[in-house]
Amino acid sequence: MWGTTPATGHARDERGHRDEGRNYRRGPDGPRHREERLGAGPLPLAFLDHPGNQPVDDLVGLGATACKTPADVAEASDIIILCVTGSPQVEAVLTGDAGVLSRLRKGTIIVDCSTALPESTLRMAAAVRTAGGAFLDAPMTRTAKHAEDGALNLLVGGDETDFQNACAVLASFTERVERVGPVSFGHRLKLLHNYVSIGFMALLSEAAAQAADAGVDPAVFVDVLAKGGGAGAALQRMTPAIVTDDVGTVPFFIGNALKDIDYYRTMASASGASRTIADGVAGAIAAVVESGHGGAYIPELARFLRKPHPAA
Repeated sequence: MWGTTPATGHARDERGHRDEGRNYRRGPDGPRHREERLGAGPLPLAFLDHPGNQPVDDLVGLGATACKTPADVAEASDIIILCVTGSPQVEAVLTGDAGVLSRLRKGTIIVDCSTALPESTLRMAAAVRTAGGAFLDAPMTRTAKHAEDGALNLLVGGDETDFQNACAVLASFTERVERVGPVSFGHRLKLLHNYVSIGFMALLSEAAAQAADAGVDPAVFVDVLAKGGGAGAALQRMTPAIVTDDVGTVPFFIGNALKDIDYYRTMASASGASRTIADGVAGAIAAVVESGHGGAYIPELARFLRKPHPAA
């Protein structure tokens, strides 16, 4: 969680003209560039100091302020960025003891980049509005490597004016920022996105496991899929794990994948939508988590789904 007091409230292009468009794009902005911007002072930064943080000595050295509570961050900020595990954590940070809403400055924009339940998002947005602030849900897509490079994509739900006011700050750690609808639509589309992405990788993992058990050369298996209907981003990301056992291409924990699928199932149930296929995906992943592999990366599903071999 971090907050800032930007020098300007609107996204502007390289000529200084205000960008009134629906999307906001910028080139990759890696860690060094971001540190230079912080050091130059256009985005004074305060952040919540807690044990789960990555090392922050470089940020402190560049002038960022460590705060003891979410309320302290709120008191120092005009825009607050949240990125926590899920809806319970978002609600705790906002409404808990010494939470953000206890000292929210009027007009502050809260941007929730977590993966969260839309129904919770709507409740939190209403609470923020009651406290005098504005709320955007802006979950992230892409990988940890893109995060390190400052090239994430955001799916933003919320008011158009609030979106424009936050764009300059959001651009500091993203490549593409897109407003996708009103509040909660960012989180809704992120769950749809993750369901499809995780579902593809789970399906590929099960097929790869069956192929391996049958003695099919993994390179031949991948090649056949790549030349037909199995081609796509999921296959590209899973190929190193299938062919060479390199599972680092998608550093996303299986336990987190299950959480996202369960969020999707909850969202589907709340809207009365079908979730039959999602239930199957959740069951397959849950079995792997229950066997003690929730901390493994999702490409390892291809190994965990193989049939057990008899002891020698």
